[in-house]
Amino acid sequence: MEEPAGLNGELLLRPVRGGNSFEETVQRLLQTVRLGLVGPGERLPAERELAGMLAVSRDTVREAIASLSDAGYLVSRRGRYGGTFVSEVLPTHLPGTDQEDALAPTRNLSPEVIEDTLTLREILEVGGARHAAGRALTPSERELLWLSLVEANEATDEEYRRLDSRFHLMVGELAGSASLTPLIADVRMRVNELLDNIPSLGPNIAHSNTQHEQIAIAILTGRPDAAAQAMTEHLAGTALLLRGFLE
Repeated sequence: MEEPAGLNGELLLRPVRGGNSFEETVQRLLQTVRLGLVGPGERLPAERELAGMLAVSRDTVREAIASLSDAGYLVSRRGRYGGTFVSEVLPTHLPGTDQEDALAPTRNLSPEVIEDTLTLREILEVGGARHAAGRALTPSERELLWLSLVEANEATDEEYRRLDSRFHLMVGELAGSASLTPLIADVRMRVNELLDNIPSLGPNIAHSNTQHEQIAIAILTGRPDAAAQAMTEHLAGTALLLRGFLE
C-alpha cells in the first residue's frame, strides 16, 4: 500500500471514478472544504496539481472551482501569491435552489434519516478502526495518526469540528482501503449536518477526546477488538445526543 495522504486535502483529492467527472470533482472539493481538510483562508493545490490528483482535465477543475466560487466556498486571487483559497466565512448550508431559484431550505431531518446516518456511520467507522488496528502500520502512518489525535484534542471550540472530522478520516485512511475514506467523508458530512442542529456540550467534547485517545492507542498497539470497541463506544455517545435532541 502507498504511504497515506497527509493531514490535508489529499485524503479526498484522489482520482474520480465514473462518467460524472465534473460532479465528482465538485463533490471532492466540497467535502475537502466543508470537512476542514483545507481550512478557511488556506490555499488549495494549483489547478494543474489538482487535475493530476483527481485524474481529470484542467478544464474540469477550472469549472468546478468556478462553480464553488459562485456558491461562496472558494475565492480565486491573482498575482504572485495568488491561487484558489477557501473562503474565510463558509456558507451555512450546502448550495441548492428550489424551483424558483431561491435558496432551498434545510431538509427535514426525520428519525429515519437520523437512524440511517448513524447506522451507516457505525458500519463504516467501526470496521475501519478494526482493520486499521490489524495492519502493520508504517512509521509515517503512525505519526500521522498521532498528530491528528493531538491536533483534535488541542483544538479550540471554533476548530474542533474540522479537526475531529480529520481524525476520523485518518482512522479510515489507515484501514487500507482507498474506497473507504470517501465513504466516511460522505457520512461525516451527514453527521455534521445533524450536529449543526444541537448545542455543543463541553463535557461531551472532553469525553470524546478521551475516547479518541483510546481508539488511537488501540490501533497503534495492534488490537483490532479494542479499537472496534472504543470506536463503538465513541459513536454511541454522539448517537445518544443526536437522538435525544432531534428525535
